[in-house]
Amino acid sequence: MVYEQHYGSLVIQAGERTDKAWIDLISDLIRGIKQLSDGKLGITLSLGEQSEEVYQRWFDDGAHRYLLRIETTNPELYKTLHPADHSFEYRKNCLKLLRKVGYQVGTGVMVGLPGQTIEDIANDILFFYDEDVDMLGMGPYIPHHGTPLAHLEEGFDKDAALKLGLKLIATCRIALKDVNIATTTALQALHTEGRELGLLAGANVLMPNITDTKYREGYQLYEGKPCMDENANQCIGCLSRRIESIGETIGFDEWGDSKHYFKRKNT
Repeated sequence: MVYEQHYGSLVIQAGERTDKAWIDLISDLIRGIKQLSDGKLGITLSLGEQSEEVYQRWFDDGAHRYLLRIETTNPELYKTLHPADHSFEYRKNCLKLLRKVGYQVGTGVMVGLPGQTIEDIANDILFFYDEDVDMLGMGPYIPHHGTPLAHLEEGFDKDAALKLGLKLIATCRIALKDVNIATTTALQALHTEGRELGLLAGANVLMPNITDTKYREGYQLYEGKPCMDENANQCIGCLSRRIESIGETIGFDEWGDSKHYFKRKNT
């Protein structure tokens, strides 16, 4: 479906399973995608913390980009938002392992987290710069009724969250210049034209959801997630119209690799 609709690459995104059956399944998927597309589809993975051996295996299978969001670079804030068995330092080291293996490395944060300060956000941007990342996936924090932070829903300000998310994209574009920056569906959950606003603020990547609609109910990370009942054929038409409406074009049949990655590799 992705290949037939002339998307240049796809993202395989899921939770942080580390069992052998899961690792084998992802390997089979990567190799199968490469075979079905005659090697023409690029593959980005977003599958959480893994060992260097697993990262290497998936890279050798054919994946070439990996997104692992740090979520916040404040270790204490990170600790309050993650289970006790999750380590900030371990997650940071995973980014180094991805670089070592040879991936185009992507990370990012949630902006507007409870307890987050402007200084934290500034430090996040400095972290992106210091780590010399190739891609960024960032989005506003949106409270969800099914989480321990459900009490934040009542006072949540959508307009303020949208503004902060767009400012982060714009600031990162100024500071990092040639990295890939995604405009997330979380922005569209806050505003009907949120993803377009993200592109206008400085993002250059948009990742439509082509998962079969019957499975999407099980992957609602936040309230108001868009396109829950829109199939892949409907999505490509809507996507084209939305991007054309702001004077931009889609790079069909292109991997869309980060310019920063090639500059980094050649220096």
